[in-house]
Amino acid sequence: MKQSMEKSRWILLLIPVSAFIVTLATAFAQDTGKKTSSYMPVDITEDFAAIMARMKAAKPAVEKKHIDLLNERYDLSNRPAKGVAMSRGKPIQEGVRVKLPKGMTWEKLAAMSPEEIREKDLFPAGLFPLPFPNHPEGGMLFPKFLIDEIKKQEGRDLTRFDLDFDLPDHFLPEFPPPIYLTTRPDLGDVSKGKLVTIANHQDLFNGILNPKQLEGLRLLVTPFPQQQFNQTDDRRSERPSFGVACLDCHANGHTIAATHLVGDIRPQEFRHRIDTPTLRGVNIQRLFGSQRALKSVEDFTEFEQRGAYFDGDPVIATKKGVNILERGSQVHFMAEFQEILDFPPAPKLGIDGKLDAKKATESELRGQQLFFGKANCGSCHPAPYYTDNSMHNLRAERFYKPRMINGMMASADGPIKTFPLRGIKDSPPYLHDDRLLTLEDTVEFFNLILELKLNDQEKKDLVAFMRAL
Repeated sequence: MKQSMEKSRWILLLIPVSAFIVTLATAFAQDTGKKTSSYMPVDITEDFAAIMARMKAAKPAVEKKHIDLLNERYDLSNRPAKGVAMSRGKPIQEGVRVKLPKGMTWEKLAAMSPEEIREKDLFPAGLFPLPFPNHPEGGMLFPKFLIDEIKKQEGRDLTRFDLDFDLPDHFLPEFPPPIYLTTRPDLGDVSKGKLVTIANHQDLFNGILNPKQLEGLRLLVTPFPQQQFNQTDDRRSERPSFGVACLDCHANGHTIAATHLVGDIRPQEFRHRIDTPTLRGVNIQRLFGSQRALKSVEDFTEFEQRGAYFDGDPVIATKKGVNILERGSQVHFMAEFQEILDFPPAPKLGIDGKLDAKKATESELRGQQLFFGKANCGSCHPAPYYTDNSMHNLRAERFYKPRMINGMMASADGPIKTFPLRGIKDSPPYLHDDRLLTLEDTVEFFNLILELKLNDQEKKDLVAFMRAL
């Protein structure tokens, strides 16, 4: 009885405290505009015409704020490297594009400890996570050259009335990307310089693929409803849309740097911007998704249309028309095609994935020695495909205090998949969220984060080696 009375007394004492905490949390959510729910609103109470008019009117200010951020962080000028190109010939951008704090050099910065950089707030703005062009809104966003070609071939419009793609074309992969097949290396690029779509895939691949692979490709180029592109009033296309296809983002089985927000994080400001990874070489990979670590390309294929197309919300997916793939045939066929997409040729590499000394330059050979030596890149990116099929946490947050950047909370990224570096020159921009525009930026980022103390020549040699991969 005594114990019961004591318990009741503590409960009565805790009630005001609990109420106070709930009141504080509610007030905080209201003051900051944060949503406390993991779910998106299902019932749209605003008329579509009003939604579109409101978002079109807001678009110039939203985009200016983001472009100002990009210009503050980066040198966005078009400065192609001499004598270096992607597989089909598009020039590669050269040089460090991340801007440094006034009076700072990369050498001075690299000589400082993470704690000192953090306390003095000297972490370069361009090394912070990169926000989505409108982070509170998110959604699939495509470069204009892809939009124009899909509209030309199919009459399907992937234009968003609220937002345009942000990064200049000269920092993006070549378009259309070439296609290489593990099953027919003798053919070289089988795309014939065309973007593969529902309109031409039979003409391009009948007689090269087997029937299962051809059916898988058909499904990969077939548009299905997606969060921003669908037939409901809660969409971001002016007209009702058939949706998007897998190979809209992964054009020709590669990438055009189309961007989105990951669907597996809440609240919204903590969601990462994601760069579309290439599908080249998925046959040698064992983890899929930057952080989800799905264990097969079949899992990834099914998850994308069930969840990622709708920001990870199955209720919204049902509302907008989710395409539920049949695992035993459709998913299997789609995976069969994806698993024969090969890396681009790398003529300077031997069968072990390392440089042939008779074909490589002195700078490339020095870079290879650094890659597997002082720079320690090879511990996570071993030859021949330059991935360890694992995940690593770089803990970049050691160098800065968390902060809100244009609607995105820059804090800890957590573990990120080790992406393959084979063919890396064809896949700018870099890191999982596009924050690094060039390979030179990438080297500076890792030199700082891993505290490598590389000199200027060593950095140049590392870039030369990676271009040869």
